[in-house]
Amino acid sequence: MFFEINGYRFSRSILIMNISTFSAFKSRNYRLYFIGQSVSLIGTWMQRTVVNWVIYSLTHSKFMLGFTLFATMFPSFLFSFIGGVVADRYDRYKLLLLTQIVSMIQAVLLTVLVFFNHYFVWEIIVLSVMLGIINAFDVPARQSLVYDMVTDKDDLPNALALNSSMVNLSRLIGPAIAGIIIEYFGNAFCFGLNALSFVAVIISLLLMKLPEHIAKPRTKNIAGELKEGLNYVRKAPEIFYVISMLALVSFLVLPFSSLMPVYAKDIFHGTASTYGTLNSVIGLGAFSGAIFLASLKPGTNLRKILTINTFVFGIGLVLFSFTTYYPLALAFAIVAAFGMMSQITITNTLIQTTVDTAMRGRVISIYAMAFFGMQPFGGLLIGSVSQKIGVENTLLAEGIIALLIGLLHVWFLQKHKNKNESLLAEDTIAITVK
Repeated sequence: MFFEINGYRFSRSILIMNISTFSAFKSRNYRLYFIGQSVSLIGTWMQRTVVNWVIYSLTHSKFMLGFTLFATMFPSFLFSFIGGVVADRYDRYKLLLLTQIVSMIQAVLLTVLVFFNHYFVWEIIVLSVMLGIINAFDVPARQSLVYDMVTDKDDLPNALALNSSMVNLSRLIGPAIAGIIIEYFGNAFCFGLNALSFVAVIISLLLMKLPEHIAKPRTKNIAGELKEGLNYVRKAPEIFYVISMLALVSFLVLPFSSLMPVYAKDIFHGTASTYGTLNSVIGLGAFSGAIFLASLKPGTNLRKILTINTFVFGIGLVLFSFTTYYPLALAFAIVAAFGMMSQITITNTLIQTTVDTAMRGRVISIYAMAFFGMQPFGGLLIGSVSQKIGVENTLLAEGIIALLIGLLHVWFLQKHKNKNESLLAEDTIAITVK
């Protein structure tokens, strides 16, 4: 069936998909959050791009790129459990507001440090550690608060998918802007814009009208609640499996992005703009993957999609690894990032749509440990390995590992093919969008 609007004909199915793809925007609080967070994330990706570029320009060390990733993410690994408990025990809204303010202070400190042009690598590393600690509390609070922002809980999968789209659209725009600004205005200007971007998300949070937080009596101390969260995941094998696979991907495959400055500078003989473009096309691929997930019909088997896209991820990395023709390399980077998106988004969706509300913060903190926590160790490993065997061989190995993880997903699907049919019904996403 077709509709005609201003002389243009549209399929009814297309109109329905467009409406369902953005159904979470019906909630005022979520709209505010999406707008504010979109601005802030562009600044965040600008800062990440500049930090890596500054570190590599100062040291010309592949290992230091991995160490910088380690410094930023390892604190999240250490403190994520505590962050999850805090998110479950206290007002998530106030906690998120606090983490955004402290993040802005961190960005201001980095701006001042670089502006005066008398800085050392260790000072940037220390500020990266500070950001990692903040993120350990920010991620569980932010992810679990989305549930409260969405008025119609049927729109929750859609909101989560839009979150992924937002993150990856920012990853597309931020590095591209950063590459241009580095060349024409300098590093400090990029850091300053990131600090300013936090104003948007802070204002959006202040404008929200969320249900009043009701403190619940606690019968366990923090250690007891940590144990309770771990037991909850351990007794849910379907959640335990996807988190374990995400941890494996985060450790051995996702750190490929830390090698992009080497490709930009040494393989493609480019400048900061080349590096920014590389990061942007990775963001484009990931954004496309998020929109694809958001467009899936209710009843789609997410685990099957995760399996297919893990193979896509691996194939993209294998093809990119030894490609020296820049335009073709960009195309392969898009393919890899498209597959990469499912690792993060589908795991998050399965968690958010199945765990108990009282456990959400702690389970998300375990998810954050798998995603953010394993990458720093992987960054150190990948940085060290690339020093010995070269970046091309390292990226090729990461692609092959992704393909092997895809085979593990095939094994899991076969194992559960004839049982847990109800589980697959839950996994299937009513993802009118994630």
